[in-house]
Amino acid sequence: MNKFLFKHIDNTGLVLWRVVFGLLITIQAFGEILLGSVKRNFIDPEFTFNFIGFDFLQPLPGNWMYVYFAIMGFFGIGVMLGYKYRWSMFFYALMWTCVYLMQKSSYNNHYYLMMLLCWLMVFLPANKWLSLDAKQNPLLKSPSMPRWVILVLILQVWIVYTYASVAKLYPDWLDGTTTKLLMAGKKDYWLVGDILQQEWVHYTIAYVGILFDLLIVPLLLWRKTRVIGFAVSVFFHLFNSIVFQIGIFPYMSIAFAFFFFSSETLQRLFLPNKELYNASEVIVPKQKTLLISCFTIYFIFQIGLPLRHWAIPDDVLWNEEGHRLSWRMMLRSKGGILNVYTVDKATGKRVKYDYLSMLSKKQRRNVKSKPDIIWQLAQRIKAVEAKKGNDVEVYMDVKIKINGSPYHRLIDQEVDLASVPWKIFTHNPWILPSPVDYHKKEERPTRENILKNPNLELNNN
Repeated sequence: MNKFLFKHIDNTGLVLWRVVFGLLITIQAFGEILLGSVKRNFIDPEFTFNFIGFDFLQPLPGNWMYVYFAIMGFFGIGVMLGYKYRWSMFFYALMWTCVYLMQKSSYNNHYYLMMLLCWLMVFLPANKWLSLDAKQNPLLKSPSMPRWVILVLILQVWIVYTYASVAKLYPDWLDGTTTKLLMAGKKDYWLVGDILQQEWVHYTIAYVGILFDLLIVPLLLWRKTRVIGFAVSVFFHLFNSIVFQIGIFPYMSIAFAFFFFSSETLQRLFLPNKELYNASEVIVPKQKTLLISCFTIYFIFQIGLPLRHWAIPDDVLWNEEGHRLSWRMMLRSKGGILNVYTVDKATGKRVKYDYLSMLSKKQRRNVKSKPDIIWQLAQRIKAVEAKKGNDVEVYMDVKIKINGSPYHRLIDQEVDLASVPWKIFTHNPWILPSPVDYHKKEERPTRENILKNPNLELNNN
C-alpha cells in the first residue's frame, strides 16, 4: 500500500493541469461579469434561491458582486501562475463555493465539479514546477509528486463520468425523447440546425453519450486505446461546447487528459526543458493515516451521495429529491404551471398571490417545477408578508410536464408549505406520488382525429 500510494512519480501532468485549470477558472470568473451572468443571477434579483440551509449566503448589495467576481478572477490568475498558489487556490475555492451555494437558478453539475476540483487542488502540490512560487523559493522546486495525487484526480473524474452514464439508463433517454427535446431548441443553428433534428441524430447522441461517459476513463487509462480515447474526447466535448454552449466545462474535460498521458509524452510536447523524474523513491509522510482517512471519507461521500435518491420513495425524475449533486446531467425537459394562494390567518381571506413580481425572469422558469425552490418561495412569501404585519398560510397549485408528457399535479394543494420543514434526506410528503402514466407522451391531435372527436383541438405550440 505504501509503495502504491506514496511512490514518487513525475509531476508534469499535474503542473500542466494547474496552468490550464487556473486559466479556465480565471475565464470563468471574468466571463461571468462580461457575459452578464453576474447581473442576471446576483444583481437583478431581489433575492436568490440558495441551497437550503445556507440562507445566510446572499449576494453583496449594489454592484459589489462585480468586485467579488473580479477578485476571484485575480485569484485564478494566481493559480495559473503558481503565485502564492495554496492561498490563491484556497480563496478561489472558498469564493466559488459561496457563489455555488448562493443561488440555484443557474444550477449546473459542471459548477459542482469545478467546486470539488478547486478544493482538491488546494491540497495538491501543483506549484512545484513552472510556478512563481518555485522560482522565488528554489527549495520548493521538485519534478516529482506522490502517486496518490494523480489517483485522487482520476478517481474523482471516473466517479463523475460513471454516474452520468448510469443516470441516462432510463426510458426517455433510451428512446431518444430527451435528446429530441434538447435538439429542438437548436434548429436555428447555422449549418447543423436541420441535421440536429434528424431522428438518427437523436439516437446517436443518446447512445454515444452513454458509452462515452461509461468508457472514456478506461480508454484513457489503457495505453493502447489512449490516443483513440483522447481523439473521441476532443470531438465529444467540442460538439458539446458548440451545441450546448456550456462554458469552460468541455475544455476542462479535454484537459483531464493530462492525468492519463505519460510524463515523457507531455514533457516532449509542452515542457521540453523540464527535468524528467526517473527515480523510484517511496516517501511515506508522517500524516499518512490522516491523509488516507480523509480521502477515504471524501470518496465514500462522493460515491454514496449520488445514490441517496434510491432511499427516497418515488422517482427522482418526478420529485427531484436527490437530484442535485448526483451527476444527473441534461436528462430531462421540464415545464410547469404555478399558482400561489395565501390565506390570512386573522381573517381567513384567501387570495391569489402575485409572486411573479418578486422574481427575475430566470427564477420564474425554475420555480414552476422544482419542489425545493417552490418550498423556498413559500418561506419567502411568508417572511415578506410578516414584515407587512400579516400572518399568512401559503398554498401552491403546481402542475408539471416531463419530457413532453401531459401535465400532472405535483404538490398537495391542501398543505401550507410555509409551515412545513424541508426534509433533505427523506421524502417530503406534500410532494404527490408520481402518476402511473406521467412518462406517457402527449400525442398531438390530427385533423382526422378532431373530425372523429370534436373535443380534441389542434395544438400548434
